[in-house]
Amino acid sequence: MSDIAGALGPLFLLILLGAGLGWARFPGADFWPQLERLIYYLLFPAMLVATLADADVARVPVLRLGVALLGGMLALALAVWLARRRLALDAAAFTSTFQGVVRFNTYVGVAGAAALHGSAGTTVAAVAVALMVPTANLLCVLAFIASGTLGRASLGRSALALARNPLILACLLGIALNLSGIGLPGWSAPAVELLGRAALPLGLVAVGVALRPQALWRGGRAFWISSALKLIVTPLTVAALAALAGLSGIERDVVLLFAALPTATSAYILARQLGGDAELMAALITGQTLLAMLSLPLLLPLLGVG
Repeated sequence: MSDIAGALGPLFLLILLGAGLGWARFPGADFWPQLERLIYYLLFPAMLVATLADADVARVPVLRLGVALLGGMLALALAVWLARRRLALDAAAFTSTFQGVVRFNTYVGVAGAAALHGSAGTTVAAVAVALMVPTANLLCVLAFIASGTLGRASLGRSALALARNPLILACLLGIALNLSGIGLPGWSAPAVELLGRAALPLGLVAVGVALRPQALWRGGRAFWISSALKLIVTPLTVAALAALAGLSGIERDVVLLFAALPTATSAYILARQLGGDAELMAALITGQTLLAMLSLPLLLPLLGVG
């Protein structure tokens, strides 16, 4: 447990730093939304491209990663959808609960993989992102459509946003550069790598800034159901699938880390734009992130990570 806590502890401190900066409104209310856009549209995509363009992706068991990660995601998504009547939530609250189970915090996942296993962990994490981001986005948009919160006008915008998702595009570009053998030529490789290095620390600080402790009072039963499914049931499910797929070593560690992550801060924007319960989503993001500071160091060692 000490190894996991030692690797993840600094990441949590950066998140708490962000929470403190957000509470103090330093350096200004307009600064953080602009920085978050910079991270999401430039810095984090640069990190993914730099990692995937020159990585030995052929050594990563992509199919087995997909069986564990996507199998777990699809299983939990189906379980939540089948239980929607028993949950007795209105459509808006259900979509936020669904996002709380399906989506994951990419910044914490990649930073955690790097902290645990260095560049090898980052490579596996980048492949995991390439698999999970499109799937999670598609599932969540489908949940909005099926729940009836998404109007026709919003449907077109959602499809366009999915096609323009910078993380998906960055993964496709990185993989294309890798498979073509071109990589990142000349000075572009160190330049893009330097740019990408800023993504993780700033991304973690931005996660903290996005926390809304006051929203926790709005959580209720939906919060605890979604959080239990996300932070406990999902990693246990993925651990079983990883064993069936024969994953071991770094790949297994990264898979279980990603399975145990809290939901994504960007889920709040999607909830607000597509008719979800934004206040509940804020409670899920805040509560799951804070709970994950306890659950990750406790659960991952029990699952054999480290």
